Amino acid sequence: MEEFLSSCRQAVQVSTDQAEPTFHVVLGNEACDVDSMVSTLAFAYFLSKTARSEKLAVPLLNIRQADLALRSDNVFLLRQTGFSPDLLLFRDQLDLRALQQAGRLRLTLVDHNVLPSADRDLEGVVVEVIDHHLQEREPSPTCPVTVEMVGSCATLVTERIIQNAPEILDQQLAQLLYATILLDCVNMAPAAGKVTPKDSQYAAALEARFPTLPPRGALFQALQNAKFDVSGLNTEQMLLKDMKAVSGSLNLAVSVLYITLEEFLQKAELEVELSDFCQKFGLELLLLMTISFTESKEPIRDLAVFSHSATCREQVSQYLEQARNPALNLCPISSPHPHITAYQQGNTLASRKKLLPIIKDFLKERDRGGCLGDVEEEESQVPPTPMNSLVEGCPLDDRLPCISAQALEEKFRKIADREVD
Repeated sequence: MEEFLSSCRQAVQVSTDQAEPTFHVVLGNEACDVDSMVSTLAFAYFLSKTARSEKLAVPLLNIRQADLALRSDNVFLLRQTGFSPDLLLFRDQLDLRALQQAGRLRLTLVDHNVLPSADRDLEGVVVEVIDHHLQEREPSPTCPVTVEMVGSCATLVTERIIQNAPEILDQQLAQLLYATILLDCVNMAPAAGKVTPKDSQYAAALEARFPTLPPRGALFQALQNAKFDVSGLNTEQMLLKDMKAVSGSLNLAVSVLYITLEEFLQKAELEVELSDFCQKFGLELLLLMTISFTESKEPIRDLAVFSHSATCREQVSQYLEQARNPALNLCPISSPHPHITAYQQGNTLASRKKLLPIIKDFLKERDRGGCLGDVEEEESQVPPTPMNSLVEGCPLDDRLPCISAQALEEKFRKIADREVD
């Protein structure tokens, strides 16, 4: 695989100004966590070994090269498996729009199924999607979509490799995939609410094929320690370490912080730093999700909402308090900062993966000009659409239609008029 990565770098450096080749870029999400990074690398390698075309499969990490150092668990895993970070390609090293304009770009998305607004103009070259988040992409005959709500996107990539090209697996690639599944599924512990039968199936398949893989417990703990190491990071770096932006009528971001909320709120000049951060990145509101663990390894999740706009802060806070799918079970706690609303999160299984659909629903309602917080309870309890590779859409994807009181009155009046006639 190192030879493959090296050839990709060389091809990008040599060929970007030429008419050939066409690049088939595998692109992960903008958080570029371990799952996104490994799924990108492994699936591009799989394509390079199996695709019957002249297109050059290239894994592209969706961050700037300078930002990799913020992702301590990514760097740790690369070094542990013997990969040099110098072999990787980053978003600021390949001009996707220039390739698109030249007709030389195809995109496969892994670990996300819709492009962020900043990349929406690349939508026309997306040819495949593999993801484990809530499906937002409309079905298309030209773009196969595999979306399953498993614990790790790396599970779906492992499945594709084992089913179609098991011979490309070696110890190095297997360890990348195995470590990622363990990390995402919290060491396969059912109590964490992440692992699914498919995750367990493919973790076991990798163990069976490569008996010398590191022990589960030791590998998971080493990755966890690296992930939670924020020593030496300033506030901006901590926020960027694991951040996803969402935009609509309001530009906001959700940052996962590997520190207790109490400790974070005690940082000197915190509001000034958050204000500077939002101004720098064009954000009107920032959601902070903190995660830490008790001595018995039970997760602790807290949530904070920062905005200088009292209206925005209160609207988002109220919407999150009233959320039912899932319920976050938020309990307000004291905040020493006037522009930060803080909560203890009772539902410790609700990760950012579960929070983002709630935020996107909030933005949709806000964009429609609806009365936020007045959503009927029955609507919020519509069961989620079952998501797997065989189900790409459902009439309930957009929830129940919104019917106003005036529309009902008009409907009844017309029925009454017909009966009189």
